[in-house]
Amino acid sequence: MKKSAILAFGLRWEDLRTSLVPAQNPPGLDVDTALDAARPSYSSSRPSLHRERHGWCPYSERVWLALEHCDVDHDSYRIDNTGPGRKPPWWSGSTPQMVWPDGRRQGESMDLVREVDERYGGGRLYPPSLGGRVDETADAFRRTFPSGSRPSSRAAFLFGWSGDPLSRSEFERVLEDADGLLSDGAGPYLCGDSLTAADVAWAPFLERYAAQLPCLHDGLDPRDGSRYPSLARWYGAMDRVPAYACRVKGNASSWRKVLTMAGYGNAGSVPSLVSERMDRLGAEEGREQTDEEKAEEIRLWDEYRKARPHLARTPAAEAARVLLSNREAIVTDTLKRSSALEGTGVPTDRDGLDGAMRALATALACDGAGKEGYEELVASAKEAEEVEGVFALARFLDERMCVPRDMGSMSAAAVKRLAAKA
Repeated sequence: MKKSAILAFGLRWEDLRTSLVPAQNPPGLDVDTALDAARPSYSSSRPSLHRERHGWCPYSERVWLALEHCDVDHDSYRIDNTGPGRKPPWWSGSTPQMVWPDGRRQGESMDLVREVDERYGGGRLYPPSLGGRVDETADAFRRTFPSGSRPSSRAAFLFGWSGDPLSRSEFERVLEDADGLLSDGAGPYLCGDSLTAADVAWAPFLERYAAQLPCLHDGLDPRDGSRYPSLARWYGAMDRVPAYACRVKGNASSWRKVLTMAGYGNAGSVPSLVSERMDRLGAEEGREQTDEEKAEEIRLWDEYRKARPHLARTPAAEAARVLLSNREAIVTDTLKRSSALEGTGVPTDRDGLDGAMRALATALACDGAGKEGYEELVASAKEAEEVEGVFALARFLDERMCVPRDMGSMSAAAVKRLAAKA
């Protein structure tokens, strides 16, 4: 959306809704069962995926990526696996699970990926020309990642049974083996020049390693092209897959946050992290985009949106649409933490917070116009008294946000760039 269009109507929710919410309705449901625990009435025309609520579960991510990459309209039921009493009463078993349109229920992530390809992908994920190579490469995952680590969905293959991070040498072995596997082929993907089920199998785990390993061992960067050239090229190729880059991929901030949570793979003890590393990495993510990066982001978003016209026109505008759709829940959640907001600049009364929320959504709808452009918007709208704390609110939401639960990583990055101006 052009900034002039926003300036013309100011900061009203109804104007934002008219501008940001396309006429097309989403083709499938996305149900957070922690908020809506009603028993589903499953679709007879779309598959229904049950996946972990936050986006932490790498096995759920595999199936979600397969569906998104094959442009499959589907319903999602997000299940909270974090503790007793959090799952809906009708749910049993583990995630992921699928209920197919014919009523058949199925589990196990790679079995589901294969079924997605057979029903909808037409061999896109398992190209017949590759024979058994895709399965062989996907199975190499099992012998590459550390076998002696504690099970964990949000911190997979990171911690030993003592609760301490695995040794640097063990992580280096994994990265070297992955780089060697990639270097055996033409690349940039695991089985050649296009994404297959092998990449789907590996991606959630390598994604987390890229964000988390630099926090656990100084200078250990899986995307270091000088040490792991084929692996670095793979990361770059995955970042150009529209469905992955625009929606399924979690952001580095969210993967770093889970390292500070006790009891999820680390035996209840938060590891000793060098906060300077985390701050440095966070600051890098909040920098302004180059023109080239912006153009590539829009290209990917336009490609992803072709099959999803219900989305907003840009990643930043999509972030605004999500804020608009969830504003009551966000306001309520924020006000619950009013004591922690003292001195942050975030309004702690409902009217002030609502004004800051609308202002933030407007800035995002302007496609992240930045502080100078935003101040121009405020002056034109003559509503400066309603926008106090907008960048502080962006910072608060960025700290609270879980990606990809709350929005895709591109949209979350737009919020982070505004947060950096606080």
